[in-house]
Amino acid sequence: MAGPARKFDFDVIQIGYGPVSKASALFLQRLGWRVGVFERWEEVYPLPRAVCIDHELYRVLYAAGLGDIARRVCNDAPTYRWFNAEWKELLAIDWAAGSISGGSEVNFIHQPSFEWAMDARIKARKGVALHFQCEAIDLQQDGDGVTVTIRDAKTGALRDYTARYLIGIDGANSFVRENLGIKRTDLGFEADWLVIDFALNGGLTARDLGIPECGQYANPKRPTTIVPGGMEADGRVLRRWEFMRLPHETREEMLKEKKVWDLLKAWIKPDQGELIRHALYTFRSLVANTFQKGRIFLAGDAAHVMPPFMGQGMCAGLRDVWNLAWKLDLVMRGKADPSLLETYTPERAPHVTDVIRISMFLGSIICMPDPEEARMRDEMFLSGNAPRPAPFPILTDGMLERDELGGVIAPAGELSCAGAVRFGGKTGRYDDFVAPGGFTLVLEEEFVLSAAAREACRRFGITIVIVADRRSAQDDQIGDTQGQFGRFLKKHSIRAMLVRPDFYLFGGAADSAGLDRLLADFVRQTKALGMQAEQRQAALA
Repeated sequence: MAGPARKFDFDVIQIGYGPVSKASALFLQRLGWRVGVFERWEEVYPLPRAVCIDHELYRVLYAAGLGDIARRVCNDAPTYRWFNAEWKELLAIDWAAGSISGGSEVNFIHQPSFEWAMDARIKARKGVALHFQCEAIDLQQDGDGVTVTIRDAKTGALRDYTARYLIGIDGANSFVRENLGIKRTDLGFEADWLVIDFALNGGLTARDLGIPECGQYANPKRPTTIVPGGMEADGRVLRRWEFMRLPHETREEMLKEKKVWDLLKAWIKPDQGELIRHALYTFRSLVANTFQKGRIFLAGDAAHVMPPFMGQGMCAGLRDVWNLAWKLDLVMRGKADPSLLETYTPERAPHVTDVIRISMFLGSIICMPDPEEARMRDEMFLSGNAPRPAPFPILTDGMLERDELGGVIAPAGELSCAGAVRFGGKTGRYDDFVAPGGFTLVLEEEFVLSAAAREACRRFGITIVIVADRRSAQDDQIGDTQGQFGRFLKKHSIRAMLVRPDFYLFGGAADSAGLDRLLADFVRQTKALGMQAEQRQAALA
């Protein structure tokens, strides 16, 4: 006879309390789980670091009930322009253009405001226990759970806490990663940059200063980044400058305030605002060799670090915990085997590695202090012969539709579309009407479902969503107001798509026979992963 179920202090313990950990705690708390967070410092870090959230994570925040925070702290990004020393445009990335998620491709953000808002939300809810000045010093795990030994920085007292799972979200110098003995692969990028945040006096804009709204100044004499820094809670607008350390300069020299003003004087004057902070960062490209060891996971900078030229550092961490949250939820509710969690590394590691490689490519354009190399680069770009950045990555492994030989079938792994739609006489975001939390089958208006397909959807709690032209949509159909769904389906030559809880495609089909094959593979994989039909179902609202 089995003994009584083991009791744990928490369902999930998180080490670290940066923005990715805050989001993870809110994702898990919303699903009904008890989260214990342990942070070795005393308070939320008050200075900005990340400045971008892309369209995918903006959508994620809405889906996780944090849309009001996203609206408050985000601003649409302008076009991202790259210039040579003579201010000739080498490259332009239209971040202001519409995305498949329906809004701006990239949003600029004031990270402290974002974190303070999430911190306030956490403290206003039950289910997340915060422990500051508490340092993890040891980890142990067995087949049932994890035990972490915590040292109270104020008293020196030691105490053990237990949980079913643990996520190390404790930064690039992660204790959790080091304790587990997980090594990292260095992809080969390293450069020191001085990062400066400056709050502008009221009313001043980039145009007033005569600087790009968002750009890279690829001058070999001083490669420079110039981007928005978001808006503080009191309405002050921040600008960020980043200056590459040149070979003849020391790290100590770069940190002196005189050096800061020497670098800023070509761009802004002291009486035009306030210097908020300056810090020297070593931009690197590192990926942990695994993101999981038993019941312990790595996320955010603990799992990967990258150069900032894509604005994807924080975004990548948020993708980690969004991917992990729905899987932990199913496993902890007994609706899937723990083997589902083993898809975390295969799905996230290749994706983030590809993002890092794109960031490195962009970094190679600007991190070029040699004048002759810069001249050759300029000629290549200005003649139109330069390589373009690779497309943004998709999932290439994990829980995706596969053929008989195990190969992933396109368009499995693509991020699905969203945007403004009309349903039941109301217009709003797609995720306002199709609540997240389960698998969703999106069909064109006249797609015919077989009896087998309907039965598979019923058994596995798959919500069926019919998308129609906005002019002909019935009240029980999603009206494609922006044409997002029509364009997406046409681009991938499909008429049906099965969307996972994290918005990535399990697969797509052009006809009923193709959908039957897709759903048969879905049933096969869910059985192998122990996923049960009673899982939480997304619902039209």
